[in-house]
Amino acid sequence: MSTGLADTRPPAPAEAPPRRRRRRWLWWVVSIVMTLVLVIVGVVVAVYVKLSGNVKHIDVTADDLGATRPPKAPTTAFNVLIVGSDQRDGKNAKYGHHIDGERTDTIMLAHLSSKRDNAMVISFPRDSLVPLPACRAKGKLPGQRPHLGMINESFNSGGIGCTWKTIETLTGIRIDHFVKVDFTGFKGMVNAVGGVEVCLPEPINDRKALLRLPAGRQTLKGEQALGYVRARYSLGDGSDIGRIQRQQMFIASMIKKVMSGETLTDPARLLGFLDAATKSVTTDPELTPGVMKDLADSVQGLAAGQIRFVTTPWRYSLSHPGRVEWVQPQARTLFRVVAGDKTLAGAGVKGGQTKVPRSKVQIEVRNGTYRSGLAIQVAAALEQRGYHVTKIGDAAHKPSPNTTILYSPKGASRVPTLTEDLPTATTKLVPNADTSRLVVTLGDDWKGFKAERPEDSEALRGIDARHDSCAT
Repeated sequence: MSTGLADTRPPAPAEAPPRRRRRRWLWWVVSIVMTLVLVIVGVVVAVYVKLSGNVKHIDVTADDLGATRPPKAPTTAFNVLIVGSDQRDGKNAKYGHHIDGERTDTIMLAHLSSKRDNAMVISFPRDSLVPLPACRAKGKLPGQRPHLGMINESFNSGGIGCTWKTIETLTGIRIDHFVKVDFTGFKGMVNAVGGVEVCLPEPINDRKALLRLPAGRQTLKGEQALGYVRARYSLGDGSDIGRIQRQQMFIASMIKKVMSGETLTDPARLLGFLDAATKSVTTDPELTPGVMKDLADSVQGLAAGQIRFVTTPWRYSLSHPGRVEWVQPQARTLFRVVAGDKTLAGAGVKGGQTKVPRSKVQIEVRNGTYRSGLAIQVAAALEQRGYHVTKIGDAAHKPSPNTTILYSPKGASRVPTLTEDLPTATTKLVPNADTSRLVVTLGDDWKGFKAERPEDSEALRGIDARHDSCAT
């Protein structure tokens, strides 16, 4: 029965066809994805622009390097010259006395294999006395005449181009790019990764390096880290070799931290490190952040244990006290391996060893004889073979008839390595001692070291980036 009222409700809207609903949702998904992509691209571009703007450049021309450069290996291997600047003006004025110009506090050559499955970093002692090539004058720099001189003279004479030419001339290795790092930049990189851990067998008090540290395990940042890698006269025999060993250990420890999940999985820390790294370096114009990124992408699978640090084989010069000379044929073998993009094993050089490597053995040397200067001579020879000398002094009681090696339970694993070089030394356990350091007391029976074969050279084995100064 009708109520007489008209039905004024609007008709129900027709349901959208399923295909139209799918299109609408697809449009929203596409819009969201595109927005995210644009945001990500914008962030990446902004980061790239920022990092690109951080890097400073110096052009190195063909005229700087000369016409007779080493040939480039027919591979995609990559060689980068790395120098640490000791310029002491501006923010760096407090590090030691003022010197005119700029010299290389550290000289290294990083080699990345063509397969990107291993890397080698060669250190060149800055006390090396070598034949320096001619370099042209550039800007305010006078240039360099050919002469026998210190390897780090080249930078002050002709700049980075002259150092580049010097290393190529001496090694026969074709260099692709250079990177220069200054004091302030190094501190920034260390701070960006939250500091780097080291272990100190003895306290350090070095006024020249502005460094005072207690013994033991600790994390170094900024000023302390710079002081540690620059310290020289207060540690070991006061030579540049002990400092190179510390630099290699420290850099290996820093690489290990950078390559760990602690840094790579933390975007803020990673960006902070990249920002600090690019702010601290000067490169040739061709080594752009884009090239660095491509290199980083190509070595993502490279493990820390595949990065090896070596020092050019050396000995103290007899004709020029305070200088070192390169030992042959070991040095030529090392350079030939790198120039040909080979591995040490592939070149017929024994690699690795089952004992603790020499670079991990810390030694205190005591003179138990009345032969003046004997402890210093032996300490220098130990460092030449790759050991880490922490202290030099006299024995409490003289004379000691026999050469002895004192060790604690913590240092027992290091004794076989040292006794291979000192086969006539008597070993003695000190049960209550709590250090891994070995103490060598030189006795009246001291007649020298066991002869070393070229293939046994620690320089040709080196250390890898798994090792740091706290490794056992």
